[in-house]
Amino acid sequence: MQWITTPVGSLVRGALELERTDQGLLPHRLPARARAQNTDGRLAMAESQPSGVRLAFRTEATAVELDTHRTKVSYVGVPALPDGVYDLVLDGRAAGCATVSGGDELVLDMMTGTGSTRPGPPGTVRFADLPVGMKDVEIWLPYNETTRLLALRTTAPVEPLPPVGRVWVHHGSSISHGTGATGPSATWPALAAAQGGVDLINLGLSGNALLDPFTARALRDTPADLLSVKLGINVVNADLMRLRAFGPAVHGFLDTIREGHPDTPLVVISPLLCPIHEDTPGPGAPDFSGDSLRFRATGDPSAVAEGKLTLTVIREELARIVAARADPALHYVDGLSLYGEADFAVHPLPDALHPDAATHRFVGERFAKQAFAAGGFFAA
Repeated sequence: MQWITTPVGSLVRGALELERTDQGLLPHRLPARARAQNTDGRLAMAESQPSGVRLAFRTEATAVELDTHRTKVSYVGVPALPDGVYDLVLDGRAAGCATVSGGDELVLDMMTGTGSTRPGPPGTVRFADLPVGMKDVEIWLPYNETTRLLALRTTAPVEPLPPVGRVWVHHGSSISHGTGATGPSATWPALAAAQGGVDLINLGLSGNALLDPFTARALRDTPADLLSVKLGINVVNADLMRLRAFGPAVHGFLDTIREGHPDTPLVVISPLLCPIHEDTPGPGAPDFSGDSLRFRATGDPSAVAEGKLTLTVIREELARIVAARADPALHYVDGLSLYGEADFAVHPLPDALHPDAATHRFVGERFAKQAFAAGGFFAA
């Protein structure tokens, strides 16, 4: 078998920037200007994890190899997490998945906020026995592992895929980032984008949908035909602000986006159901008392009268803000229409905070129906 090596830079989709490092090409989901203004290591980790980022090319190759250098995350006191998954998509259809060995390991202690890195070697992910003939190939990178791209080898020449069509830029929390999904092409935004026939840029930033001005500027400056922001859960479980600050912060976030996209369809999505935070404020905290990691809310429900935030309060405030702005291209989606009490009864949140894979599927389907169907706010 004779291999052809192709530079990967021109094949990357879904990243806002590519950084050349000693360990390969690192896709970023926030631009350098935003990264320079960030001091939170958790956000730095989240934006470097390539949720929604993929290599997209056309080729007659029957085998593909991709060398990468990953950083896998583990947590003190928590069973080892499964390896990140690479999804193969051929001509728009799921065609396989694989993992890669080696790489660095970032060990985090959720109780102290400290971490350490254990270095490791690069690894290779391989997809063989691909169908004969010309085909569109996408390799979706793991949503939960920082991934540096070293080399792409194929058994036939490749060329970049032309743009799919309209570009949808979405921002949200760990659920948008992908936590709980079986793989990177099975997160709810990726599934909705596939159903809508649009090109996804996923700015889901696990734990960090916190109305940061630099994130708003990234949304403002990224070319987009469609925009959405899913806000609320991280503000509550971080216990970041009170109601007095939340409303103006949301207005400012939307104002900044509108500076770059004055007429682009823009959707505000409120939180999905999360019983621990529906009527109990944050902060959220890990709970190690059982056999597996769970989360709990530690706030006092009576403090809502003093301005503390819960998901119930946030949904009411987001609906009020969208109505008050009277923007014909601004739309509101109640997160309970995507995942509510009836869904929780069948698909409870495994760790009390994040959904399972089946929930990702039907949330993606429900959002796609509201957004892309005839008469939807993202309809062609």
